[in-house]
Amino acid sequence: MPAISQRRPWLLLGAVAASLCLGACSSVGNSARGALTAVTPYKVEVVQGNFVSKEQVAALKPGMSRQQVREVLGTSLLTDVFHSNRWDYVFTIRRQGVEAQQRRLTLYFNGELLERFEGDPMPSEEEFVAQLDARKRHGSVPALEATDDQLKKFDPPKEKPAESQPAPAAPQPPLPAVYPPLEPTR
Repeated sequence: MPAISQRRPWLLLGAVAASLCLGACSSVGNSARGALTAVTPYKVEVVQGNFVSKEQVAALKPGMSRQQVREVLGTSLLTDVFHSNRWDYVFTIRRQGVEAQQRRLTLYFNGELLERFEGDPMPSEEEFVAQLDARKRHGSVPALEATDDQLKKFDPPKEKPAESQPAPAAPQPPLPAVYPPLEPTR
């Protein structure tokens, strides 16, 4: 039995060490989680479909042919085999730092002619570009003005007196009017 009693202090020491390690892991995990939430991974920009502007929708008129509609809006993203008289224009964009956008426009044809269309309100091209650039701006733009002292650094050097300037170069002979051929004639 003396062997078992000698193991008890080591077992007790091992149990205390294990409990300390487990306690430390939870506190390290909490601080690591806090650091990881501050870092955001890069998200790929995803653009799908056809962007349709307010100006393009304004150009649509009932009675237009399919070809005329295609010239205004481009080829539709979705053409349903079961609904051949319906074209769906869907546009989605997902960018980091910008709220995801999705817009739909559905056109209904009666044979070869546009009958009606319905969908989400579309932004103008200017509004759409402004929405794309709606990311958070960091810092301020510095003033783009230089003081007179800063500009003096870039002044051209003052002219030297006439005697120290080199003499002007002699005039060159005029160039020939006709040049010899590049390859020898045979």
